[in-house]
Amino acid sequence: MSETDLSGQYVCPNCEYVYDEAVGDPREGWPAGTPFDEIDPDWTCPDCSVREQVDFVPIEQFEGNDQDGNVISAETRAAAWGAKTRAARAEAQREEQQ
Repeated sequence: MSETDLSGQYVCPNCEYVYDEAVGDPREGWPAGTPFDEIDPDWTCPDCSVREQVDFVPIEQFEGNDQDGNVISAETRAAAWGAKTRAARAEAQREEQQ
């Protein structure tokens, strides 16, 4: 199994929305390839609107709780999000090719 590349991914510590630089977020006006540090620092999470950009955490450093309150390590979360991230990147590439 190949190691998941998590560089360029940032997570909202409130709702766990993930911003992936490779995918961007077209609904927010950020095309694929937009570096996180180029996003307005006052930008809030598109899913929960609570956090500002400066509160996002690099995904490889994020630890959170599962539904039962158990702490889940960054490595475990990274493995779980790897498939989701690969799918999002593949979808973005398909859209670019159309």
